[in-house]
Amino acid sequence: MDCIFCKISKGEIPAKRIIETEHSIAFLDAFPLTKGHTIVIPKNHHEKVQDMSQDENSDLFSSVHKLISKVDKLTGATLVAIHNGKDAGQEIPHVHVHLVPRSENDSGGPIHRLFNSTLDVSDSELNEIYKKLAE
Repeated sequence: MDCIFCKISKGEIPAKRIIETEHSIAFLDAFPLTKGHTIVIPKNHHEKVQDMSQDENSDLFSSVHKLISKVDKLTGATLVAIHNGKDAGQEIPHVHVHLVPRSENDSGGPIHRLFNSTLDVSDSELNEIYKKLAE
């Protein structure tokens, strides 16, 4: 497998590691959007969050929880982002959580700017979606 995050996990590619646990690693992004942009990954290769074991999931999000306060101190606000699959914008098919320090003048914006327009959903469609998610 030619996964850059797997290579970082195995130490084949150097990275500025911030923390490492039994199941996850956090390191500075090599192509940061802002100063302090951090990536948190599971050590094992999984494309989507739901593919991870419960132990890996707990460990990954515990690492996110530990780091977010540190990242947040850089600017006072942090964007936490996960692209879960190619169609969601995931460029590297290995679960990774972005912790991006945000500030008023960083050229980023709210999540709604990712899309060209808002979706018009009828009440009946909304109820059908609700039923599928609530099952």
